[in-house]
Amino acid sequence: MPKINSINHVAIVVDDLQKSLTFWRDALGITLHEMRDVPAEKSQVAFLPLAGAEIELVQPTSDDSGLAKYLAKRGPGMHHVCLEVDDIDGMLAQLKQKGVRLINEEPRTAADGKRYAFIHPESSNGVLVELYQL
Repeated sequence: MPKINSINHVAIVVDDLQKSLTFWRDALGITLHEMRDVPAEKSQVAFLPLAGAEIELVQPTSDDSGLAKYLAKRGPGMHHVCLEVDDIDGMLAQLKQKGVRLINEEPRTAADGKRYAFIHPESSNGVLVELYQL
């Protein structure tokens, strides 16, 4: 049976990465590990690691992306929580069997090799949940 190992990251959608970093990095003192363009998701991400997890600040890079639409509709703030799993295929099969609505029926693969999929917020009390398998 697949299991959840940990919280991998909490993603916060922002309209201005540099402005957001003045709070997260400069005011709170969380070290910025890296900034990365993620063309597949039409976004730029700032990674701020914290004790086994990360804060990810995510800014859309295209007005036609799902992230940009989310930002336009809801404004900046918490976007999703990401759970690290040991078997993403098994977890997705288990969730489908239980009637959970998925955004991604099959995992996608990020540029760094991580496999990921999103669970629709309708099935998780309004919270967008991402699953990661390292």
